[in-house]
Amino acid sequence: MTGRFTRPLFWLALALPALLMLADFLRGAVLAMDLLHPSGEMAVRLMIAAMLAGPLAGVFGPNRFFRGWLAVRRNLGVAAFGYAMLHLAFYGVDMGLLAAIVDELELPSIWTGWLALAAMAVPAALSRDRAMIALGRRRWKAAQRLVYPALLLALAHWLLLDWQWQAAAAHLVPLALAWLALLIVRFNHRPSQRSHVP
Repeated sequence: MTGRFTRPLFWLALALPALLMLADFLRGAVLAMDLLHPSGEMAVRLMIAAMLAGPLAGVFGPNRFFRGWLAVRRNLGVAAFGYAMLHLAFYGVDMGLLAAIVDELELPSIWTGWLALAAMAVPAALSRDRAMIALGRRRWKAAQRLVYPALLLALAHWLLLDWQWQAAAAHLVPLALAWLALLIVRFNHRPSQRSHVP
């Protein structure tokens, strides 16, 4: 398969769950409220998929698989933001009135979701190479690290809404284990203090 077909097919695969959700909603098979959880969960899963590539590549080395994963992690992050926006759209349809949405802003289960969306918006908007050049690599990377508070806020939003902590925690475990493994690898490969003794 040539490169010019790979990227569109990849984006089609990322968009397929959203297209199925929209199709079900538009034909009346489900209500907007029924799609709040799947759209939000998809956003979280894609965030984690984007964030896992870095630590796993650090643990296992830059093999071909991880190079490919690293090459598409920005796409995964942008897709995660797209699903978060779809989640917001279903929420707006479910609530019906702007006044009802505003009334809920004081709830921790709601404002954590808004903050997560705002934090996701920055790295998504700066995902292009042009943004990296304009900001400089250091500031661009600092902006991309907003995905970490965004993920924690999204998981808090999820937990506060349904109190099913097992499902939220299960999504966080792979990322936590990957970072733990990376820390262990880096610790074990530190130059020993003896090597610095004259």
